Amino acid sequence: MFTSPMATFDGTTLLVAGGMGFIGSNFIRHIRAKYPKANIVNFDKLTYSGNRDNLKDFAKDKKYTFVKGDVADAKAIARVFTKFKPDFVINFAAETHVDRSIHVGALEFIRTNVEGVFHLLEAVKKHGATKYVQVSTDEVYGALPLEGDSLFTETTPFAPNVPYASTKAGGDLLCRAYHSTWGVPVVVTHCSNNYGPYQYPEKIIPFFVTRMIEGKKLPLYGDGKHVRDWIHVQDHAEALELCLLHGEPGAVYNIGADQELDNRDIAHRILAHFGKDHSWIEYVADRPGHDRRYAIDSSRIQSELGWKPRRDFEEAFVSTIVWYTKNSAWVERVRARTGVFNPHIDLWHAHEQKPLKKSTGVTKKSAVKRKK
Repeated sequence: MFTSPMATFDGTTLLVAGGMGFIGSNFIRHIRAKYPKANIVNFDKLTYSGNRDNLKDFAKDKKYTFVKGDVADAKAIARVFTKFKPDFVINFAAETHVDRSIHVGALEFIRTNVEGVFHLLEAVKKHGATKYVQVSTDEVYGALPLEGDSLFTETTPFAPNVPYASTKAGGDLLCRAYHSTWGVPVVVTHCSNNYGPYQYPEKIIPFFVTRMIEGKKLPLYGDGKHVRDWIHVQDHAEALELCLLHGEPGAVYNIGADQELDNRDIAHRILAHFGKDHSWIEYVADRPGHDRRYAIDSSRIQSELGWKPRRDFEEAFVSTIVWYTKNSAWVERVRARTGVFNPHIDLWHAHEQKPLKKSTGVTKKSAVKRKK
């Protein structure tokens, strides 16, 4: 295990790119709570999914600084590194919504997810840093068979099937090259699907909760049997903390909670919370390039860095639903600023799909945890 010269972030400066987004803002909250003497610089472009509301209570925090800027702007990145001289850098800045990369276009994904990573790597190479963590996704690996127990490992070849995933893979490969060529102390992480508070409501869980509040049906792509491994954002934040402090430069760490659920399971859990039955599901035409299954083998980060997911899924999932119902004002401010969530959904025609005979909310894979 790489041993950092620092075992704490207290007294250091962290540059958090994309810190106004869902995972970035939760990470900042985690670091601030655990390391009150750390200096945090939040560099964010404030795109549609970047939200000042996510960290509005930090406005008067003297150890927190917000800088508006774009990671694809080399001059803006250089100014931040020159002024703040960060000891640690972590990059959450990304275009992430698969649907937008398909229906809107991939150009902004290329700029942020590839060019933006390039500029950050160049800045770390020039100015130095103890560690740079590139936050990526399991989607770079492509898809796994729906049946079976195969898992993505850190050596699984990249095989992205949608523009979003391919741009993330491009940024990850740049990180590998910069470490191999110039010794840039970069760590790449591939995480499974996150859930929790402050997530922009285009993603399935807050989107479905919002639809329930509005009295609208839940649209499911295809047959709804697309499986994802779900992890609470706080567990992800704790893993990233360890990667920054103790991750081995040049290493890749997969982060997952071994909690596989398909989209029908997610829908039925939300319906059950609101006292609705399966008639509130509307099956719509599948999206192009829709991967069937993702599943993460996180044994490396568990054995090398001592991390493991700590949240109970049943409790954390319900608390997530409750957060969005109690923070409807937050949702409405987002809507007022950015407009309709997932407008492309209404372009698809609904089709008939046999519902589950019995909604257990648990797939066979998630009913029993795998033994590592």
